[in-house]
Order: sequence, then structure tokens, then C-alpha cells
Amino acid sequence: MRRPLKCLFQLAALMAAFTQAQAQSAFYRATPEEIAGPPGTIIREEPMYGAPAGAFAHRVLYRSTGLNGEPIAVSGVVIVPPGTPPPGGRPIVAWAHPTSGVVPHCAPSMAVFLFQQIAGSRPLLENGYVIAATDYPGLGTPQTHPYLIGDSEGRAVLDSVRAARRIAGVGEGNRFTVWGHSQGGQAALYTGLLAQHYAPELELLGVAAAAPATELVTLMSDDFNSSGGKNLTAMALWSWSRIFNIPLRSVVEPDAVPAVNRLAEQCIESVFDIVVRQNLERPLERSFLTVKNIAETEPWRGIALRNTPGPLPSRVPVFLAQGTTDQIVRPQVTRDYMRRLCRNGSRVRMIELPGVGHGFAARDSANYAIDWMAERFAGKPAEDDCR
Repeated sequence: MRRPLKCLFQLAALMAAFTQAQAQSAFYRATPEEIAGPPGTIIREEPMYGAPAGAFAHRVLYRSTGLNGEPIAVSGVVIVPPGTPPPGGRPIVAWAHPTSGVVPHCAPSMAVFLFQQIAGSRPLLENGYVIAATDYPGLGTPQTHPYLIGDSEGRAVLDSVRAARRIAGVGEGNRFTVWGHSQGGQAALYTGLLAQHYAPELELLGVAAAAPATELVTLMSDDFNSSGGKNLTAMALWSWSRIFNIPLRSVVEPDAVPAVNRLAEQCIESVFDIVVRQNLERPLERSFLTVKNIAETEPWRGIALRNTPGPLPSRVPVFLAQGTTDQIVRPQVTRDYMRRLCRNGSRVRMIELPGVGHGFAARDSANYAIDWMAERFAGKPAEDDCR
């Protein structure tokens, strides 16, 4: 057993070295002069290879808005179907990715399996949709990633759609949907909350989210007892301590800090990364936090509450997918969020995936989500499971 495990670690190390080298490349670094400009405009782009369905992929660095309203650069990928765009431009699907990490070299735009990670990428492109896939701030670009910070994610998604419209072969259309999983489900919901105010020139037709991170206080409380949950808690604390200038040692045992730092440096791209992270997490089974419940401890509780999405504007239809055996986002949490949307007057379509856990919620619901988004682009009335 030791030799296969050693090989997994060696392969993971090689992949990490490759992505770290990319993160240090000039593409992802922008000067203040380059960053200055309207959000959603492109600083630079370069071709990428291996896109499915004969599509053309572009790695992009574009302008966006930071947590304090400051101009920042964000990286991502825009994938364009082949052929001439139709009159009025191509419809755009913004993909909001699940947790990939909290440091620059964990950007999905650097991932070896990027196109496979975008749930439903091939049928989306075959349907003629452009895919705008943001990395979020601090993934790719040299800053701390505001992990699970909703406004940061939502602005990055909206500006990725703006950037996509400037790529050759996309056309002048302004209609889009957003589709996300886990952290990306939270990002998709915040896109729906921010769209009208932040990007009024865009027309958001619907929000689709698989196993979205909604009730962050519940998420942190539930997850702390599992290995995967400790991984996510460690990343959140590491990110938030830097974003909000809170000493990590105020709630983390001194002997656990090295393990938290090591977890923060590791990305989540493939099953190999999960194996590596499980090994790095083991010290936290013995010693981790100095408090009984981080979700009830300030200022961490306040941060979680401020980044728990409320109901979307009722005019925006919503698609939700949830696996019934999800141990990270409990099914009841997503059902509760659906009820909040229904009470607010939203039209909601929700599907439950029997026997599906957290990691496969987007993969196994992608065809349902794509069909639902196709109906939004076709102008059909949204199904409503609230009735």
C-alpha cells in the first residue's frame, strides 16, 4: 500500500509544482496602471488548448472590484463554441466553481483537468453557449482569496460575463445564466443578489446551484466533526484571518497552526489532492481549535452570517440540486433555503439526487440544469415547485 500512496504524493507534488510555476508567471500579475479601468474589461488574454466540442478557450485577466471597492485583477477562462455567433450574440453561462483552494496556484484556469471540472461543459458548448469561468479573486492573481465571501465571488462572476462579451466570436448579447456548485453555488446566488445593481447592462435569466453553501453558520457547525469539514474550516479560518486581520492563533491551538498552513497551500483538483489533504488533516484530529464551536464564536460567526445569501429578487428563477447523502451541505439546509425563496415569491425548481454525495452534485445534476437553462434562454416560463 505504501508504494501506491507514495506515487500519489509524487504525482500531486508534480502537479502542484506545475501550477505554482504558472501562478508566478507574468500573465497573472498586473500593475496598478493595468488594473485601472472599467470592471469587466480585459487586461490580457491568451489561447488555451484542449477545449471540448471544437470550442476555442481563452485564459483571461480582467478588471473587477475588491471587497472595499478598490480596482483589482481577476483571472478566468472564456470558452467559445465554433462558428459565427447568431444575430444578437451568443447566450453566456457563467460557471462558478466549487472550492479549489485559497492560494494563487489553486486557480482553476491553471488546472490540468479544467474542462472536465466544468460540470456539463460539452453539452453547454454543443448548445451554442459561451462559458465564462472565473477563478475568483486571489486564485491565480497574487492576493489572498476571500474564501466564501459572497460579494467578492458575485462581482467576479458578473465581471467574467462582461469580459466574455469582449472575446471574438461571442457577439454583443447580454443574456446570461449562472451555474455553480458548493462554494460556486453560493457564488451563483450572490450573482443573483448583485446583478441588477452591479451590472445593470446584463440580463440575468436564471440562477442554477448544486449543493450551494447557504447557511454558513450551520455549515461550519455541521462540518467540524468530519475530516472534509475540518479541511474546509481550516481554509476558511486561514483566509478570513488574512482578509479581516484576525489573529489565527486566537482560535487555533499553537500546535495546529502548521497543519492549517499546510492545508491552505494545497489545492483541490482531483482525487489525488483529496488523498493528500486527508493525510495533512490528521493532526487536526488530535488538536485544532481552542473554542468548542467556531460557528458561535465572534468575529467568525458574524462573518459567516454576513455571507449567508438571502432570498433572490423574485423575478429571477432558481434551479437547486441536492444530493441526499451529502455530508458537507446537508439536504435539509438546501430545502430550507428553497422555502425562503418560495416565501419571497421566487419560482424555484428543485431536484434531489438519491444516493449522491457532495462531490458529485454538479456532475449528476448537470443535464437537468442545462435543460432548465435552455428553457430560460428560450423564454419559456420557469417551472415552480413552490406550489
